[in-house]
Amino acid sequence: MTARRFGRVAVLPRMGRFIARFMRLGMLLCALLSTLPSPFAHATEDAPRAATANGPLEGVRSDGLEVFRGIPFAAPPVGNLRWRAPQPVPPWRGVRSAAAFGSACPQKAGLSLEGGGDPGPLSEDCLYLNVWTPRAAPGSTPGAKLPVMVWLHGGALIFGAGSLKLYDGAALARQGVVVVTVNYRLGPLGYFVHPALERASPGGPANFGLLDQMAALRWVQRNIDAFGGDANQVTLFGQSAGAQSVLALMASPLSRCLFQRAVAQSPYGNPSHSRAQARQTGVSVATALGLPGERATLAQLRRVPADAIAGLKGNDLSLAPGVIIGDAALPQPILATFQAQQQAKVPLVIGSNSDEASVAVVMGLDPAALIKKLGAARILVRPMYPGVLDEAELGRQVVRDVGFTAFARRIAVLQSKTVPTWRYYFSHVPQQARALKPGAAHGDEVTAVFGTGDLCACLPTPPAEADREVARQMAARWVAFAKTGDPAVPTTANAPRWPPDSRYRPVVLEFGDQQTVQADFMKNRLNSFIGVLNLVGRGKAGE
Repeated sequence: MTARRFGRVAVLPRMGRFIARFMRLGMLLCALLSTLPSPFAHATEDAPRAATANGPLEGVRSDGLEVFRGIPFAAPPVGNLRWRAPQPVPPWRGVRSAAAFGSACPQKAGLSLEGGGDPGPLSEDCLYLNVWTPRAAPGSTPGAKLPVMVWLHGGALIFGAGSLKLYDGAALARQGVVVVTVNYRLGPLGYFVHPALERASPGGPANFGLLDQMAALRWVQRNIDAFGGDANQVTLFGQSAGAQSVLALMASPLSRCLFQRAVAQSPYGNPSHSRAQARQTGVSVATALGLPGERATLAQLRRVPADAIAGLKGNDLSLAPGVIIGDAALPQPILATFQAQQQAKVPLVIGSNSDEASVAVVMGLDPAALIKKLGAARILVRPMYPGVLDEAELGRQVVRDVGFTAFARRIAVLQSKTVPTWRYYFSHVPQQARALKPGAAHGDEVTAVFGTGDLCACLPTPPAEADREVARQMAARWVAFAKTGDPAVPTTANAPRWPPDSRYRPVVLEFGDQQTVQADFMKNRLNSFIGVLNLVGRGKAGE
């Protein structure tokens, strides 16, 4: 008994020293942790706040606007959540900082840099969105609900991010709308079918990137009122792959009532992929990653680093720039859905640019070679382009019209059967760049819509005041459409009335040096191409 008591007494000093050291270590760790960045903010007196369903956010003030960056709208799609539909974000305690953009989704290094700017850090944990709101701007009405514009970036479904300077929402927000830009999964991480996935979930999701976009729109429905936005006035807009996503969301039965208006800038008529085609590509992806092809397990596939998947090279390893047909998100092709009049009946603005073939050139295609492949059929094509003698220029115009101009007209005709639809044609080229460019390249209208020509440094030459005026006019149309469902603006010498497009009254508003209404725009040429495309497309899975 005595020995035991003395044993305990002897241990006490050692325990005291251990506790003291432990406490000193804890203090050192606390000091170290305090120097690390945290997603949770300390209260800042003048920083804007927003109370979302997952917890409070603290953003930043910028030139009269409130900006919230890097807001999670779905759980990180990592580990067992890779190739699963987006899952809910767990609620957080305390105030989360929304001062910095979240990571961009994994993509091949350099693609986005060439196509719109540096996306910043890449991570599979990338499902974030960003909000610009003028709710507290001078002159704003306290408590008023503002129209919302949700942007889906382009990039062939394999690159890009909502955080690019190209898509800075400040200029649009200053016109009285709330702007939201979104990240979504890309490449094989975003659009993927494999036997292992099929075994785990027969007929399950394949368009994970599209499901991410829907999750972002559902986040808007639940939370945008906290930023001064009106969930009943959501305009979905996007360019290229983003425009194709807009049409896919209009066609999807899963996204009904998530938006009330739509803008599709340069959507393309490339065929989508059947589930069987996507499955074969998925097997090739697994093989290229060093796994046993179709015998690869889901666990093996999910252990592969995301950057290894995003960095794969080879045409047989990519579905870009098409989506997959045959899951709940897209049971049938986009065009087939529009032809069956099963798409969302929302007002639509749709159009394309005067040198859309620029994207084909970037992809390594030679327009002149494409014309030569037509062989004797060139005799039928040439009369459609009077005065165009150079085969390279003829090729550029044919690629533009078959891939973009005719597709926009095709969709407009179908949508206009039940709801107002407006079609545009963007041909403005900055005066300083006219010796360098044959027309407005694929994506050139984006800086006009966002007013970011001076900000993103992605134009070949700095914009002149005349270029800024064209941008202001185009942006005003987009904002008017978001506010009213009609792109009408006060009629002036520079802003004519924009008539809706229809099957029997084809018309576009051309954004050149001035806005010009063009009746019967390319009517016979586009009707010929659409007739041929309808014949070729019958019985096929794609557009």
